[in-house]
Amino acid sequence: MSAVVRVHVLVSGHVQGVGYRWFVRGLADAAGLAGSARNLPDGRVEVELEGPADDVRAVVAALEGPRAPGAVTGVTREERPVQGGRGFTTG
Repeated sequence: MSAVVRVHVLVSGHVQGVGYRWFVRGLADAAGLAGSARNLPDGRVEVELEGPADDVRAVVAALEGPRAPGAVTGVTREERPVQGGRGFTTG
């Protein structure tokens, strides 16, 4: 099993009003990851993911993959301290 990690991700592009947060939630739930996805006032979506490193990497890669709704133009990723979260929320 890979080490547990937490990442903060900002997704840019046309990603609000297209079901993007629910897409992220589906990926996170399927991988058993904790975290959240919320719309930001500037049009980006902020995503927090926590869980096994391999699963987090796979979900982050899918955030701009061909199945992602809308039109993703950029994804920035930053490691964060693990918080031991459970469940996934959308706000």
